[in-house]
Amino acid sequence: MAIKVAVIGAGSVGFTRGLMRDMLAVPELQSSEIAFMDIDRKNLDMVMQLVQRDIAHNGIGATLSGTVNRRAALEGADYVYNLTRIGGLEGFKTDVEIPLKYGVDQCVGDTLCIGGIMYGQRNAAAILDFCKDIREVAPEALFLNYANPNAMNTWVANTYGGVDTIGLCHGVAGGHHQITNVIEFMINKGKHAGDKGFRAVTTHEVDIICAGINHQTWYIQVIYKGRDWTDRLLKGFSEHPVYSKTEKVRIDMLKRFGYYTTESNGHVSEYVPWYRKRTKDIRKWISMDSWINGETGGYLRVCTEGRNWFVSDFPSWMKEEPWAFSAATRGSEHGSYIIEALETGRTYRGHLNVPNNGCITNLPDDAIVEVPCYVDGNGVSVPQVGDLPLGCAAVCDASIHVQRLAVEAAVHGDVMLLKQAVLMDPLTGAVCDPNEISQMVDEMLIAQAQWLPQYRREIPRARARLASETRLDTHKTKGAARKQTKSVAEMRKNATEARRNAQEADKAAAKRKAQTRAGKV
Repeated sequence: MAIKVAVIGAGSVGFTRGLMRDMLAVPELQSSEIAFMDIDRKNLDMVMQLVQRDIAHNGIGATLSGTVNRRAALEGADYVYNLTRIGGLEGFKTDVEIPLKYGVDQCVGDTLCIGGIMYGQRNAAAILDFCKDIREVAPEALFLNYANPNAMNTWVANTYGGVDTIGLCHGVAGGHHQITNVIEFMINKGKHAGDKGFRAVTTHEVDIICAGINHQTWYIQVIYKGRDWTDRLLKGFSEHPVYSKTEKVRIDMLKRFGYYTTESNGHVSEYVPWYRKRTKDIRKWISMDSWINGETGGYLRVCTEGRNWFVSDFPSWMKEEPWAFSAATRGSEHGSYIIEALETGRTYRGHLNVPNNGCITNLPDDAIVEVPCYVDGNGVSVPQVGDLPLGCAAVCDASIHVQRLAVEAAVHGDVMLLKQAVLMDPLTGAVCDPNEISQMVDEMLIAQAQWLPQYRREIPRARARLASETRLDTHKTKGAARKQTKSVAEMRKNATEARRNAQEADKAAAKRKAQTRAGKV
């Protein structure tokens, strides 16, 4: 099948390459035309070299091109991936470090909280530009958004961009592995792999239904051997030798709401008001064994280290064996399975981010929800989930109100709506008073002005307000659980570890690594 797939933001080193491996493992897709686009020519060229080498090694007919011209990459595309990080690491740094001055301590800051809200402002302008190009040069294309904040980006593209868009995330799969490990732990009662009578459990044996919003999705049904295990998960996670230490926030949420939630411990801690509002208490809820479990600015650190190390280590990557494309080496990237299902008619069931439209009956229809969907030759089918448990719906609802305000602010360049979104954010509102929030938003608008064209008339007003006010950014802290970002020279002392950690700039890889620590993947 000769289809065209465009990848915006293709300079995402490990992720782009893995996405191509998963798609080109499908025989019917091996003659695809692939167009990579990125504004960073250096990163784009490195990724191109790696993927072109993989294609040649596998002897398939796929063609690969690279460009910094977005419209050229998009023209005639059947599918478009969005892998961008608008503002790059420079913008990301302001999402983490400016809020710290006001006492807001985030692990990631790319989905909700003040960092995620501002990231959404940067993304919205770009998403609308992407959609305009898609409408004009690839009007039949399906837009597959991997970029965060996933729900906000998908909301903007569907509601204001006029392009059919699906949001894709790894969170549901990560928690599915954890739940499988917990069930295996419980049924074996102290036995370990290799012991007599040990019974292994795989994710294929554990059927889940997960529903909610991106990064706040709930495992409302967990079936193993014909039994629903949701009421046993609290005991299992609380007693598990690894998760009892690394997932304290998620276990506490499970205890209080009755259902396990999808996202990593560090991410979850910044979406709700209870776990990161007092600096002195943050460490009791997190684990420092991996950034994803709660480290202050952890994702910024590993992304920075990963980018710097990849540039230094690229010659070594080129000396390694190319990747094989086969069913055995294929990963679990949603996007590849969606394209396979639509093009071949094979059915794929996955948890996707789509407009609600009555799927979850006690969440707003305009929200982007993450729910089980079926994909085949007829398209994407979204079954009705019904009501979420009331407490779970309330947690999601609080975030949806923030997302809606943030989306409207971003699309219209409305500072009042933007500040209302931050006021309503659960963690930011728990830490800051209204004056601090207003000043923090002004400071971030100024710092991020180059990526916020919709606010160009408001930036001078923000500067004037900031100049006339007593400064409230009085917190002299680098964070409750911050690690120093290593230099390339420091990383070179242990190149094996540096290469492994560089892969953690891909959150999916970080989750796989955390699952491996628990004993299996």
